[in-house]
Amino acid sequence: MRNLDHTFAALADPTRRAILARLALGETTVMELAQPFEMTQPAISRHLKVLEDAGLILRRVEGTKRPCRLAPDATREVDAWLAMLRKALSANYDRLDGVLAAMGPAKHAKKRKGRR
Repeated sequence: MRNLDHTFAALADPTRRAILARLALGETTVMELAQPFEMTQPAISRHLKVLEDAGLILRRVEGTKRPCRLAPDATREVDAWLAMLRKALSANYDRLDGVLAAMGPAKHAKKRKGRR
């Protein structure tokens, strides 16, 4: 769960989400990532460090450049957690469907008329 906490904490910041959206288009350098933002390159680097610590991006050194890219398994844990929630919600809706079906169409129609 620790990784999931780090992931959601990293995603809580709109600048970091924008950086991830840019990296979804492909690998780029820190300087290129900094261009659309009104902040310094060191500030962008701090955001990148948070994303890297959360396992969302990978960085490498290439001479004087520091290219960044999305980590291949960046959202695996988030996907698993969301799948668990989807399954629980689906079960809840299935139970609700069962209750409504047991009520029958006449009872359900009467309740709707009473709401208007």
